Amino acid sequence: MLGYLLFIVSASLVIINTAFCSIPILGFGLLKFLLPIKPLQRLCTSLANRFMWLWATCNHGIIHLVNRKLQWQVEGVDCLNKDGWYLMISNHLSWTDIVVLCSVFKDTIPMPKFFLKQQLLYVPFLGMACWALDMPFMKRYSREYLIRHPEKRGQDLATTRRSCAKFKDTPTTVVNYVEGTRFTAEKQARGRAGYEYLLQPKSGGIAYTLAAMGDQFETIIDVTLAYPDNTDQPFKDALMGKMNRIVVKVRVLPVDDQVLGDYFNDKRYKRDFQKWLGDVWRQKDQTLKDIHTK
Repeated sequence: MLGYLLFIVSASLVIINTAFCSIPILGFGLLKFLLPIKPLQRLCTSLANRFMWLWATCNHGIIHLVNRKLQWQVEGVDCLNKDGWYLMISNHLSWTDIVVLCSVFKDTIPMPKFFLKQQLLYVPFLGMACWALDMPFMKRYSREYLIRHPEKRGQDLATTRRSCAKFKDTPTTVVNYVEGTRFTAEKQARGRAGYEYLLQPKSGGIAYTLAAMGDQFETIIDVTLAYPDNTDQPFKDALMGKMNRIVVKVRVLPVDDQVLGDYFNDKRYKRDFQKWLGDVWRQKDQTLKDIHTK
């Protein structure tokens, strides 16, 4: 009974926090949209980011309030700063990931901006706040759909470029969940990717972002997330006060010729880039194995 009571209390606090912070963020977003004056837009972006920081800080406090024995094991964030532009790639396990990334990096780098599914735009408070924060909303098309509607090809690249253009004036962290979806054992079995703790990485999304902003990113932040004692339902466990450990391991990778190139027209570069990403993912899988077997 105590766990379900904590769930109701913590979920209510998260909803209230989201609604409270979303309203001013949306106001700043509307002001940017209605008055497209560069200095004013930069000011509104800065103020909106501060409210996102407040949202992340309150969520961090809620997690600690209901998970009194929670241990954070964070490595590798010391060399980062708040004045840079970063591309962050990460494995994806749960809704908890967004709260965790914002909690870990909110005082270290610019507030993370996530690539989101188009459907999330219609979530009350949250969707419009993400729009106001200039987060890209992506439409997912199946291969079969694109065969029937070839005119839709390349729309994600155009969306990415429009969104990334808004990040050029303000230090920003762009987050890409390279697997494209949350990890489950069923998805892993269907994918047959050969990883023990990961799904097959999708190179297109990160290639879109590098094509749009590659020359501006200082580094690539490779994040490995794990909830080793709460693997089945980390989001529910966190709200019920059952979360024991959150592990975040960070590697900083260079933005160099190995990751920069014409992914869409240079076949050799595309193969090399996919190999590079595969190597990153194999090392991440080994890191997760080490975390889960200790």
